[in-house]
Amino acid sequence: MTEPNTIFITGASSGIGAALAESYAAFGKKLFLAGRNNNRLNDIATKCEKLGADVHRIILDVKDPLLCAQAIEQANAIRPLDLVIANAGISGGTGSSGETDNQVREIMDINIHGVLNTVLPAIDVMRSNGGGQIAIMSSLASFKGLPSAPAYCASKAAVRAWGEGLRGDLKKDNIKVSVITPGFVKSGITAVNKFPMPFLMEGKKAAQIIKYGLRRNKARISFPKPMYLAVLFFSALPLYLSEMISDQLPKKS
Repeated sequence: MTEPNTIFITGASSGIGAALAESYAAFGKKLFLAGRNNNRLNDIATKCEKLGADVHRIILDVKDPLLCAQAIEQANAIRPLDLVIANAGISGGTGSSGETDNQVREIMDINIHGVLNTVLPAIDVMRSNGGGQIAIMSSLASFKGLPSAPAYCASKAAVRAWGEGLRGDLKKDNIKVSVITPGFVKSGITAVNKFPMPFLMEGKKAAQIIKYGLRRNKARISFPKPMYLAVLFFSALPLYLSEMISDQLPKKS
């Protein structure tokens, strides 16, 4: 595949989204960077502009389907979108009592509806364009429901399954779909974790892995590989065994 020149990224003001924005930034690139935090968004946009990219800042709440559709359509009208990355998401609960009712609803709303609100209008404009590429940010946590963050795991499992199904469905429209399932990557989400995070990765390295996978049109971009294999093994265990192991895992604090 050729390198995308026009890229729309949600959750671009921090974490993997910001790392991807910087990774794609270069002369000739047009970046549409969407986020909720104006100061952080301006910071990453300025960095990308210094690298030569033409950057459009978009303050956006992905929970709003109308605003998301308008943002995608307006960006596509400026220059047809090559790649849309539905990256915006939030983590699970942080207390010993688990996820609160409000946290569960917020996690589901942003992590599921936020992806739908980004991807569905992207599909519409890419069909009109004659093709494109969509990337959906899931997680290695999507392969197994964990007691430390059940809503987070469920939300990431939902978008992973949806994205993998969409991939086959959209081939006829020349729209490529990849699902990204990272492990621990340094971000605002992992910064609050007080427990050991195996293979914790810098955002820059994660962005390089994702870019390589998207360039090859991989169906699933999973990393780091040792953790991915461990998660697949863990998810294949009988429930009683996996429950015994998950009961011993550290809780968020």
